Amino acid sequence: MAIVWFANLDVRKLQHPDEGRYAEIAREMVVSGDWVTPRLNGLKYFEKPPLQYWLTAAGFEAFGIEEWTARLPGALAGLLTIAFVGYAASMLASATTGAYAALALAGMVWPFGIAHVVTLDALLTFWLTGALCAFLLAQHWRAFPKQQQRWMLLAWAATAGGVLTKGLVALVIPSATLVIHALLTRDLAPWRQLHPVKGIAVLMLLAAPWFVLVSSRNPEFARFFFIHEHFQRFLTTEHRRTGAWWYFLPMVAAGLLPWTGVFVWRVRVAWKAPADGPFAWVKFCLIWCAFVLVFFSLSGSKLPSYILPIFPAAALVLGRELERIPQRTLMNFAALAVVLTAVLWLASVAAWPRVADSFSDDRTPRALLDALGRWVAIALGIATIGYAAGFAAFRRGKTRGRTVGIAAFSLATMAMMQVAYFGSDVFRATRSAADLVATLERASDPPYDPRAPFFQVRMYDQTLPFYLRRTTTLVAYRDEMALGLDAEPQLGIAAEQAWVEQWRALPQGYALMAPETLRAYAAAGVPMRVVATDTRRVLVARR
Repeated sequence: MAIVWFANLDVRKLQHPDEGRYAEIAREMVVSGDWVTPRLNGLKYFEKPPLQYWLTAAGFEAFGIEEWTARLPGALAGLLTIAFVGYAASMLASATTGAYAALALAGMVWPFGIAHVVTLDALLTFWLTGALCAFLLAQHWRAFPKQQQRWMLLAWAATAGGVLTKGLVALVIPSATLVIHALLTRDLAPWRQLHPVKGIAVLMLLAAPWFVLVSSRNPEFARFFFIHEHFQRFLTTEHRRTGAWWYFLPMVAAGLLPWTGVFVWRVRVAWKAPADGPFAWVKFCLIWCAFVLVFFSLSGSKLPSYILPIFPAAALVLGRELERIPQRTLMNFAALAVVLTAVLWLASVAAWPRVADSFSDDRTPRALLDALGRWVAIALGIATIGYAAGFAAFRRGKTRGRTVGIAAFSLATMAMMQVAYFGSDVFRATRSAADLVATLERASDPPYDPRAPFFQVRMYDQTLPFYLRRTTTLVAYRDEMALGLDAEPQLGIAAEQAWVEQWRALPQGYALMAPETLRAYAAAGVPMRVVATDTRRVLVARR
């Protein structure tokens, strides 16, 4: 399973925006040696704390600056999350529950998918899951004070890791879940065993030093990070990531696949079932899932990866229910999964041309979607075969058959996702600067001059600095770089006319811009030579 999990980290180019952004921040840490003040394209960047940047930079230092090292922290976090869920479930219920919970989580679409791209949510989810599982185990060991305290302090430490990964949300989710659980179950015992003095000391010792240090070096940090990136992001639509109240519902349903039906069917049974021990941990996990869904649904800023912390908690419940669900019911859900996946596979073969017609445009050529369609068909075919093998195992009607069937379902989903990700590399043509940079570096008349200035005009491609291995100068562009440009305005060029005058005087220089921007400059007689182009971007040289 570990081989399947890590098999595909290095076969895809980084894609805009998240993968390029978070890999580049870490690359600049390595180059500059400054691991306190995160910078993106040379500009101060305080949207998130630095823990993932540190881990990625450490990977770059150890193994080189590559795509797979950029993706390694998220993939490792995802795998360790699975291990933590399996261990916790085995202690809370049984070894079989632990195995089923781990297998279910490993084979869910959303946790696997997010762990294999460069984003912060897999690492945040690892820390939140660590806090959740450690807290549950602390309640499990209520009668043994020393063990209970160790687990509770581990929960505080994991929360600190979450704060250093993505901020105050790592405090909000566990705290709110604990409050709601107490209100619904009237179990106040956990509140008396939080060890708040020692716990807060652990939290502050681990999380506070960087916040103090970065604030002392950057006076603008505190207001931007705590006010703009937390309260304004949640309460307003300033970040232009809006969505309806039901935005996350289809994502949860898709993300739980292939276990969505089992989870929905058994959630009421799980809620009403008597507790396995002194603490109603199943109810706590379900409250955790519900709160994460509602919390982010209320937010003015929505991204699909935000709900990732739901899935480990759901897997804990699923592990228990997969052990208890009647064999006939499990077989029915397995058969339904086989049929639906087979139908999707047939649709991908027969109807993909219509899909490609619907989604292709000037920026996303039909040829890319046609190439993707072949990989989608292969992925769904693999899933269909794997799910059919799982159904056959379930038909044996024994514990071993159930275990083999669950493992087959999870492995089939993992293989499906790996193939789909492999196919998604077709979008490197429009979503990655890797090929543009390769074309530039191969140029011979004249050859590429790495010392010449490089500009991005009216746009910012997040992957360009990573593949150039150097930063660029932004022209007439602010967006998420506004704080950095305000702090150090000399690092950008605000007025296009000032840049045009500088460009005309250069012996050599390079710029990336949109095709329509190039056409406007060509009409104005600005001297430019096209080096490489695609449907979204044009790379030009001064001469």
